Amino acid sequence: MHPNGKVYLVGSGPGDPELLTIKALRLIKEADVIVYDQLPGPEILTSLPKSAELIDVGKYAGDHTLSQDEINQLLVDYASQGKMVVRLKGGDPYLFGRGGEEALELRKAGIEFEVVPGITSAIAVPACAGIPITHRDNASMVTIITGHEQKKEGSMLDWEWLSRSLGTLIILMGVSTLGTYIPKLMRYGSDPDTPVAIIERGTRDDQVVTTGSLSTIVDIAKDRGV
Repeated sequence: MHPNGKVYLVGSGPGDPELLTIKALRLIKEADVIVYDQLPGPEILTSLPKSAELIDVGKYAGDHTLSQDEINQLLVDYASQGKMVVRLKGGDPYLFGRGGEEALELRKAGIEFEVVPGITSAIAVPACAGIPITHRDNASMVTIITGHEQKKEGSMLDWEWLSRSLGTLIILMGVSTLGTYIPKLMRYGSDPDTPVAIIERGTRDDQVVTTGSLSTIVDIAKDRGV
């Protein structure tokens, strides 16, 4: 293995290219290889440098270009050739971005790597929609959950606890499970009048915000084609 090969797990932020960190931008410009999916957003992806080898590993309409195991091996292979590899991810690599899985495989293979944090959509997207996720009078805690749990028996989410939480609940990638998650919250005791906002393409020029309550948001989302 070439001693200078290295992988950077880079968070690209929530989608607005101006929210890229200075370090992320520098590494993107210096990279030999950029391994990316669609989550960073079109404005960032179309500006990736042509000097780098660009490898799209995203999924389209449920079809994965590469499996996670194949992506892991790709990172190992290029770094083993002495390449500077940027694994570009939406948001932050370690918040539902599978960065932890990739880091474990890199460490197992003896590949040097560095995590470059990004601004998570869990904070930036509500902020850009005018929604503070904490407020001294209303929310002293924040809970972030995924809308896509790994398929296996049972759920790791404690719905009884989530329904009793007095803070802000943020569900990332939650549109497809809206019809499942919302009824569960109400079934376990959440107030049906609790305000809800669905934010699509947050921080981008075409951002869309759909609002309602726990009892109405599923129907509103269907009517508006969310």
